[in-house]
Amino acid sequence: MAQVDDVIAKRLSSDVALIDQIAHYIVHAGGKRMRPKLVLLFANALGYDEAHRFELAAVVEFIHTATLLHDDVVDESSLRRGKPTANALFGNAASVLVGDFLYSRAFQMMVSVNRMRVLDVLAEATNVIAEGEVLQLMNMHDPDITVDSYLRVIRFKTAKLFEASARLGAVLADASPEVEEACAAYGRALGTSFQLIDDVLDYEGDTHELGKNIGDDLREGKTTLPLLIAMERASPEQRALLRHAIEEGELERLQEIVAIVRSTGALESTREAAREEARHAAESLKLLPRNKWTESLLEFAIQSVERHS
Repeated sequence: MAQVDDVIAKRLSSDVALIDQIAHYIVHAGGKRMRPKLVLLFANALGYDEAHRFELAAVVEFIHTATLLHDDVVDESSLRRGKPTANALFGNAASVLVGDFLYSRAFQMMVSVNRMRVLDVLAEATNVIAEGEVLQLMNMHDPDITVDSYLRVIRFKTAKLFEASARLGAVLADASPEVEEACAAYGRALGTSFQLIDDVLDYEGDTHELGKNIGDDLREGKTTLPLLIAMERASPEQRALLRHAIEEGELERLQEIVAIVRSTGALESTREAAREEARHAAESLKLLPRNKWTESLLEFAIQSVERHS
């Protein structure tokens, strides 16, 4: 990861001072670097140890960072990873444009690897992520979306880049199609599990540990799985309160809403759904060689469910 960070620092460089400032601010704001780690872990697990793995690990982090910049503008977020968002500090216009810079720099870096399959995987992933963003926008403030619609947004918006990151390790190692698909399945399940836990933490965590404001999902009108389960199990009066809060993005009765979500067992049910995804991720590793890298991937899946931030 130190070598990946070296690539990130080198490739972030721009003669335009504001790009330099914002890009460095967001990339070095303390993220988990989960997607770059997947590229490295799968490449290493499959015996690939050349420098291109560092370049592609940096690429997926740039793509992820670009989506964060755009997300925070769309969601009007003010806090991420315990710090003010870039849009809160620098404004919406600058954040969107620097997100565009990171996307375009990522594609420059992809080309330098000179592998058509790499371009294919990442071009498809960025397109699907954009579709997921629009799907989420369409679902905002809608208390009647189905669980399938909610999961579709997760698969597109969050899990797709996890999937692509895992797949890239296999592509670099010239793995068989079956092994490549197993890697992709791991990434897809891990990404889904990760987002499910994020949705739990929006009602279970605390602002300091989580690094964002509790109740942000509700404020933004996102109907996540904890809310869907709570509405299914709540009393008619409670259900009416939840529906109104989703439709209006209302936080005035946040404590009451959190209490309803917790009392219905919606958080534990969502966490169990995340555990099931983690089990799918672990199962997909059976086609890979048994080594310290696949052991780390197994541990990664467990940690995705048990984390608190």
